Amino acid sequence: MQMQIQMTAMVKKLIIINVAIWLLFVMILQKVFFSQAYIYEYFGLIPKSFLFDFFLWQPFTYMFLHSSNFFHILFNMLILWMFGSELEARWGSRFFLIYYLVSGVGAAFIYVVCTLLYYLFTNNDVPLSVPVIGASGATFGLILAYGLIFSERTVLFMFVFPMKAKYFALLLAIIELMTLLDSGFGSQVANLAHLGGVVSGFLFLYFYSRWKTGRLKKKPSRHGRKLKLVVDNESHKDKKRGPRYWN
Repeated sequence: MQMQIQMTAMVKKLIIINVAIWLLFVMILQKVFFSQAYIYEYFGLIPKSFLFDFFLWQPFTYMFLHSSNFFHILFNMLILWMFGSELEARWGSRFFLIYYLVSGVGAAFIYVVCTLLYYLFTNNDVPLSVPVIGASGATFGLILAYGLIFSERTVLFMFVFPMKAKYFALLLAIIELMTLLDSGFGSQVANLAHLGGVVSGFLFLYFYSRWKTGRLKKKPSRHGRKLKLVVDNESHKDKKRGPRYWN
C-alpha cells in the first residue's frame, strides 16, 4: 500500500511555526538586529551552555531553528508532512504532538550526554561548544514510528526507489550510524542527534505501550467490582453518574 499524504491540523501548525521562525530569525532579524551566531548561541543546542550556563530552554528551542540554507528546513518539513500526517491521523493531534516533542527533546539530551562522555574520554571539548539546530531529531522519531506502525507501506527512498517503510526506517538508521562512526563529531550534520531521535521515539513508544497494556490488564477486575456494587447496592440512586551541526 502506498503512503497516504494529506496534511493534518497539528502537522500544519508545526510547519507554519517552523517556517515563521525561520523567516523571522534567520532571514530577517539576523540581517537587521542580531548576528546568526547570537541566535544560535542562545536558542540552538550548545551542550556546554546547557550544562554549565543552565540554558535549560535549548533542548526545546533548538528544534525550531534551521540553517539559512533553504534545503535544511525544506527536507525537515517534507518529512514532517509526509510521515507526520498519517501518524497524527492514527494517534490524534495531542499524542502526536507529545511524541514529536519527546523525540526532539530526547534527541537533545542524548546528544548532550554523548558529547559530555566524548569529552571525558578524549579531552576534546570542541563538540561541547558547537550549536546544533534543526527538527531532524524529531522527524527521525517520526520515521521510526512510521516504520513500526505502517511497516508494510511503500515509501520512496531518495524519492526514487520503492521499499517497505520498515526497511526504509532501518536503512536510514544504519546510514546515520555509519556516517557517525566515519565522521565522528566533526561533520556538518549532527548524526548523533538524528539517532537520538530514533532512540527517544522508540523508548517512548515502548514504555507507553507497556504502561497502556498494564492499565488494560487491570481494567476487567475494577469493572467487575463496579458492576457488582451497582447491581447489588446502587442501581436505584446512581442515575447521575511534535551552525555547524545541522540536525
